[in-house]
Amino acid sequence: MNVIINRQARDVMADKDELLEQVKSEKPVKNKILSLPFLIIGFLVIVFGAFMLYAMTHQHVTNNSSSSQTSTTTKTKRSSSKYVAGKDYKITYSNQGVIDKATLDKGLRASAPGEGIDYLMDTNKDTGANMAKIEVYYNKDKNLLVERLFENGYKDNQPTQTVGYDLSEEKMNLDKTDPVDYLNQPLVYKWEKLTK
Repeated sequence: MNVIINRQARDVMADKDELLEQVKSEKPVKNKILSLPFLIIGFLVIVFGAFMLYAMTHQHVTNNSSSSQTSTTTKTKRSSSKYVAGKDYKITYSNQGVIDKATLDKGLRASAPGEGIDYLMDTNKDTGANMAKIEVYYNKDKNLLVERLFENGYKDNQPTQTVGYDLSEEKMNLDKTDPVDYLNQPLVYKWEKLTK
């Protein structure tokens, strides 16, 4: 009986070993079958990601290009004026030996930021400057540009307004500008409207 039990135990053990071998050999096939969808999904994610990256890069380049074109168009519009120098207005620089032209231009831009010829020529009181003439004097002692502004219709060479721009502090000097600041000082810039 002992022999029969040992034999049955050996058979069971053999069956167990056989079953284990069978399971081991089937497991990799099941893993391969289960990993196939993950591989396909991973491949699709990589392809889709690469496509999205290309699309975003291409759109970014296109946006920069159109933005650059818009910026160039805007600059062209700003610099072009419907008024013509020598026909509609006249600018006279008489700053030679008095003040550097670059410093003078910087002061003129800062004292009236964003205002161009179109603005000065505009006779609409609500949106324009309505200017007939602008004279700019340079006070070397105070490092001050004094602008005498003459609106259309001025009389007896009396300015409508007088403002100053402090070149040292780079700011407007609206409240402290007196005739003393420009009387007997050199006229360095003059803008005149020629058309009536």
